[in-house]
Amino acid sequence: MSAKLGNPPQAFPLEDGSDLPVNSESPVVIGAGPAGLACAYTLARVGCAPLLLEKAGQIGGIAKTIPLNHCSFDLGGHRFYTSRPEVEALWREVMDDEFVLRPRISRIYYQRQLYDYPLRLGPTLRRLGLRRSLGVLTSYLAAHLRPYPNPTNFEQWVVNDFGRQLYEMFFRTYTEKVWGMPCTEISPDWAGARIKGLSLGTVLRAALGLGRASRSGLYDSFLYPPQGPSMVWERMETLIAERGGQVRTQAAVQHLEHDGRRVTGLQTAAGRLETARTEIVSSMPLRDLILALDPSPPDPVLQAARRLRYRGFLTVALLLPQPNPFPDNWLYIHAPEVRVGRIQNAANWSPELVPDPEVTLLGLEYFCWEGDDLWNMPDQQLVALGTRELDALGLLHGLSPQASRVVREAYAYPLYDHGYEQALATCREYLTSLRNLQIIGRNGLHVYSNMSHAIMTGILAAGNLLGEKHDLWRVEPE
Repeated sequence: MSAKLGNPPQAFPLEDGSDLPVNSESPVVIGAGPAGLACAYTLARVGCAPLLLEKAGQIGGIAKTIPLNHCSFDLGGHRFYTSRPEVEALWREVMDDEFVLRPRISRIYYQRQLYDYPLRLGPTLRRLGLRRSLGVLTSYLAAHLRPYPNPTNFEQWVVNDFGRQLYEMFFRTYTEKVWGMPCTEISPDWAGARIKGLSLGTVLRAALGLGRASRSGLYDSFLYPPQGPSMVWERMETLIAERGGQVRTQAAVQHLEHDGRRVTGLQTAAGRLETARTEIVSSMPLRDLILALDPSPPDPVLQAARRLRYRGFLTVALLLPQPNPFPDNWLYIHAPEVRVGRIQNAANWSPELVPDPEVTLLGLEYFCWEGDDLWNMPDQQLVALGTRELDALGLLHGLSPQASRVVREAYAYPLYDHGYEQALATCREYLTSLRNLQIIGRNGLHVYSNMSHAIMTGILAAGNLLGEKHDLWRVEPE
């Protein structure tokens, strides 16, 4: 593999008026989310100038920062924390000492009251009251005396670890909003990936000072770029370009041509790129990757790819004429009477996102399917819906937004429904035949993981191109 970009004899223009090299041996990375950027940056810093192709007009995937008037908000909310030294080293190298340390405060909104997460024993008992608290403990003991022997869905998994009553209070409503289906149709793999090692017993022991819930998601603080995650991605883009690499937006890959052994060409809206001598790293959604292969894979592989689904979400950002109303980064809305699932408070991620202390920027997050009624609802109606629901929750106090913005993301959460495991295995097995193709990232690997895992897969994929040997499918989420 060439360490530098050559001088190819031909080029074709991209939509931004620039040229894309043809017949280059430089590695090509598809998708400029955290995984793709980490891969391209790791390659660029050792002299392997990559070409990074992004279909959207802005890099960062679902971890980007969106402007609204003089403020900004984080799409989805992304905490920078990790137990992986390679990931933290990359962040520090790019940002030096510019990260700020922010308190992690998230609470659950349930029956017009806010409950600390992780659980604090005293406040929780006072809010639940003696009768319901005893009911929760009795339910927990009953579940441990007669657990589901082999949980086959999310509901059974959570009831085993928390009891039926706590599941109904603090898991069911929110989870069904996120996934758009009953908890009995969700694979227990999702619970294992997101709340493994956490149970009512461990939380109560932590609340009593007898231990600590050992989940990275329960860190008391986290690093955060003062101007939002896009600050990191834009720095990486600049460093990639300074070291000979290229980042091209609005360059969606439409087809991946192959001969059964290698990817031989990439077709974009602007033209074709010859890749027979090129290494490819893809973070595009696995389903879309399989369906974009030319010639098409066998029918069982196509059927498996179509079996993989992704849950989308949209953010209704409202700029309100009031000081900061609550200290949380997020409120998780466990209230079936409203459709909003989570409310982000931008100033509590970083004060620089909302420099005027007399205004508040709230991001109302709605989970949806691409093409459903929420997804297709006009922006003005979504703003009206968000305003009504904030008022119904007692968080608006009759105010009208000064400004608003709606942002949609179709590929937010790889779905862990029944049968996804076999579909994923079929796709994975087929792709092993394409020797110059690696798969990275959350949607690429179809794994519900955090940003740290996605970045790690990008770093390791770059390492593979430099002579290391890593099985990216086996990289464990944090």
